[in-house]
Amino acid sequence: MVIDSHCHLHDPAFAALHETLRVSLAHDVWGAVAVGCDAETNVKTLAAAAAAPKAVWACLGFHPDWTQLTDEDLEKVEAQISRHHARIVGIGEIGLPWYSLGGAADAATLMARGRARLGRLLGLAARWDLAVALHAPHGAAVGALEALRAHGIERAVFHWHKAPDDVTRAIVEAGYFVSVGPEVVYRDRDRELVTRVPLDSLLVESDGPWKYRGEFEGMDSGPWFASRVAEEVAKLKRMPVDDVMHQLSTNACRLFDLVWH
Repeated sequence: MVIDSHCHLHDPAFAALHETLRVSLAHDVWGAVAVGCDAETNVKTLAAAAAAPKAVWACLGFHPDWTQLTDEDLEKVEAQISRHHARIVGIGEIGLPWYSLGGAADAATLMARGRARLGRLLGLAARWDLAVALHAPHGAAVGALEALRAHGIERAVFHWHKAPDDVTRAIVEAGYFVSVGPEVVYRDRDRELVTRVPLDSLLVESDGPWKYRGEFEGMDSGPWFASRVAEEVAKLKRMPVDDVMHQLSTNACRLFDLVWH
């Protein structure tokens, strides 16, 4: 059994929540950390956690690559976090913009704004002692790591991690986690990451309902994919899958301060 450390249960694809959880459990996924992206999706994420408190744990977020989000939207999310901090296990999905910077004439301005917004959210994570689920791919990873250190954040995961080897090494040495998803089954970059990162620094995720290629082509994506990711991690680590799943679940519980039911 394993935990999906990052999925978007606010999405309409998971409107039938209990069916989503039933299918997940049938695939040896016993729980999911649900992340939000703005005030509206945060409300839906809280509702999912309230409907299934032993299987869904909520994080409230503000997605850094959602360019339509304003400072007023950020204030709404900050208010949600302050109001509901006792009901959530983390702040996420937050981080730094990257994909939205491509081709943008004001990329430097957008990154500066992203750093400032991340700093405000990390301040809340520090205040309420909450874990952080980061969107900080590729060149954004260094800045996110610096921000975590600057705010004294002790618990964080770089979700669907993609970064140069030296940055990944620094993240792990700082005591943070990195997460891999279904691409580990068919993409060399992700497979190499798993071979380099110690098992006790890894998490697995679906990022559902994100769609994948390879053996997942045309399939609905959800928390149930996390067990297939764990199986592939076990193959790459040359370890028994049950042992790997147990360690991955332990890692998620440690990061998000979850109670193992």
